[in-house]
Amino acid sequence: MTPDDLHTVSAGGFSATADAFARDAEDGGLWFLSMVGSQTALKAIWGSLLKQPPDPAHLIRGADGMALSGGYQRCHVPRETVGTWTTKIARLPVSGGYHALVYTRLAEYAFERDAFLLLAKTEDEAPSLHHRFLDRRSPLPLHRSWADWLWRRALAREEAVPLQSEGVVAYRCDPDAEALRDDLSVAVASGLLTLPHDGDASTPTTNPEGENR
Repeated sequence: MTPDDLHTVSAGGFSATADAFARDAEDGGLWFLSMVGSQTALKAIWGSLLKQPPDPAHLIRGADGMALSGGYQRCHVPRETVGTWTTKIARLPVSGGYHALVYTRLAEYAFERDAFLLLAKTEDEAPSLHHRFLDRRSPLPLHRSWADWLWRRALAREEAVPLQSEGVVAYRCDPDAEALRDDLSVAVASGLLTLPHDGDASTPTTNPEGENR
């Protein structure tokens, strides 16, 4: 990361450097935050974000102590995620500071919610990661070779919505099980997707010609 990618997160009278975050640009909802600073500051910011009502919190471009003037972006914990948040704080061995990951458990693969937060290292990783999360939550078995089709469908139906982010690729995902079932039926019936043979995990399950129609 370059210094221009860093932000300062400020809340409750404390500030720290945010090296990664995911935020809804429309309403300011904060879905994920990675920050470094003193242990006191990190715990205070974490507590301020989760207070009810929460303290005002902002993201400002630039590292803590070097934040650029202007560009304040308000952020808050989304109401639907209250009660699902957790944090992991670890001491940094060289600097003596601390690092904190603050996130909703909707980002955890095994969390028991249909909706989930997708955090990927790159855009290329998103389809396979989305398939993995979706397959766990779907009543229908979803073959892994359908991953690209499932991802394009989720984006088109806005069941996967991109978030403003730095240091990570982030999407809010809220799958519609009934719509997915109907779309799969149409895709299989039209030959766009094909079903794998029993016991043959290598069987192609997408129709290259169908994808271009």
